[in-house]
Formats: sequence, structure tokens, C-alpha cells
Amino acid sequence: MTSRYAQLAFTPPVRARQVRHGSRTAYARTEQGPSEADRLTYQEADFIASRDSFYLASTGESGWPYVQHRGGPPGFLHVLDGATLAFADFRGNRQYITTGNLHGNDRVALLLMDYPNRSRLKILGTAASEEDPAPDLLSVVTPADHRGVVERVILITVEAYDWNCPQHITPRYSLQEVEAMAQPLHLHLVHLERRIADLEAENTRLRAAAR
Repeated sequence: MTSRYAQLAFTPPVRARQVRHGSRTAYARTEQGPSEADRLTYQEADFIASRDSFYLASTGESGWPYVQHRGGPPGFLHVLDGATLAFADFRGNRQYITTGNLHGNDRVALLLMDYPNRSRLKILGTAASEEDPAPDLLSVVTPADHRGVVERVILITVEAYDWNCPQHITPRYSLQEVEAMAQPLHLHLVHLERRIADLEAENTRLRAAAR
């Protein structure tokens, strides 16, 4: 946990609960550090680039939080630099809850999961909706084979991030991941079937020669 993440997440009520349950002393040390916004390293950038989905939380004017699932090809959430993320917002159900929330409160939270490796990355930041994105930005964030209509580009300025422990993360695999894991077994079975066929043919030949 970075000091900046702890500084933002550990509000007075949170710290009071930590005191009550005996974890405050350990967590207090995580707050002792730089107060500047975190910057993504190659580790975070590589992790983000391999994700095909993430969860995005925002808060409406009513005070109610809203969590949205976003999905796309691996890397559809782009790391523009150490402080900026971006993704193309395609036309969907036209509820516009997230984009509407951002006009009143630009603070967001992202949760990115790697189920096979049981790891997760949490990001806090501020988000802006680019309704008329520059062509160069649009070309960067739009997948080449996507036929949907890009209505806007969402830019996220990273404030802090935290890597979570793997506890309670159940490994799950996509169809592509299962197929990749099964490929060596499939090749082994093909080789085994060919070997059996060769042995059966050799056995038939030997029997014929012995008559």
C-alpha cells in the first residue's frame, strides 16, 4: 500500500475503526510518506495492459455510489503516461450514469482483477469525459476491429493505487486461457493417437508375416 493511498482512504472514521480493532499501529506507518500523487510503474502498466475488463465506481449527486463493469480486448484501458489512463466510451444503453456522475463529482475508483494469478489492483483518481476527443487520442484508444460508435473518451488522472492480497480471490479463466492451457494436452493426445495407430499397424504387419 502506498502512503498516498492510505492518506486518502484512511479517513477519521476509518482510523477510529482501526484503533478499535487493533490494526491502527501497523497501518499508521503506511501513511508516513510522500503526499504527492502516485505514479504508475512498469509493473502497473503491464498489469493494466493485459486486462480485458475492470470495474469503475463513481458517486452521484444523491450520494449513492455506482459501480460499472467495463470490458474490451486486452489493453483497451490505455496507460498514456505514469499519471493518465484512457479508454474509449462506446455507445451502450444510454443511461449515462457514470458520465453524469462525473459532472458533479470527478472522483472515481477502479478495480482491476487478474483471476488466474489471484491479484488485483485498486486505483483512485479523477476522471474527465472528453466529448470531442482529438483525432490522435481517439486513434490510440479505439480498438482497430471494433465497430461500435465512440461517443467520448474517458481520461483518468491517477491519484493513488494499491495492490491487494490474494485472499478470497477464486481463480477463474477465460475461454482463451482454457484453450491455451489445453493446447499442450491436445498435442500430446494427437501424438499418442498417432503412436497407437503406428503400433497397431506394426502389430498387424507382424501377424501377417508370421502366418
